[in-house]
Amino acid sequence: MTDYTVHVVDDEEPVRKSLAFMLTMNGYAVKVHESAASFLDFAPNIREGILLTDLRMPDMSGVNLIRKLGNQKIKMPAIVITGHGDVPMAVEAMKAGALDFIEKPFEDSLIVEAIERASEHLTTPAVADEITDVQARLDTLSVRERQVLSAVVSGLANKTIAYDLDISPRTVEVHRANVMSKMRAKSLPHLVRMAIAAGFGPS
Repeated sequence: MTDYTVHVVDDEEPVRKSLAFMLTMNGYAVKVHESAASFLDFAPNIREGILLTDLRMPDMSGVNLIRKLGNQKIKMPAIVITGHGDVPMAVEAMKAGALDFIEKPFEDSLIVEAIERASEHLTTPAVADEITDVQARLDTLSVRERQVLSAVVSGLANKTIAYDLDISPRTVEVHRANVMSKMRAKSLPHLVRMAIAAGFGPS
């Protein structure tokens, strides 16, 4: 078992049970919470924990939950689960402090990998050298690639980016692939996380 607990916050009981079962089978200590409000009441009691929260919930969104944790000075690595159309909201969650977002439907392995990455933040603070490294990668991007990255960080779809920049969707895909390669990003959340860490926001 780990020395930290994964806190699952989701308003749907089948989802909570499914995630709790999967995480327990993977060796994690798990506690489930049926609402963001109930988790906030419990949060001050947490010593070492990772938050795994749905983005859309009736009482409070995952974004607002993460913001409220920050307002209460409760530092906890957070991962958000989102529907495909909620990527702009997921990007907002990362700006609010989330480390990662995972799109539905997802493989169990993606959740486990995200939790493992989050667990590193329980013991290892962000290193300034890493931000310097990311900044150096940003400096290798062309003007157009930086425009595409800015749009991606804003959560815009390829077709929207193409329209805004007056280029074809295929050209956007090429630029986006080049950005992923130059930034050495393993995934869209990884790319967004690096850009935010380096202070690169929408232009």
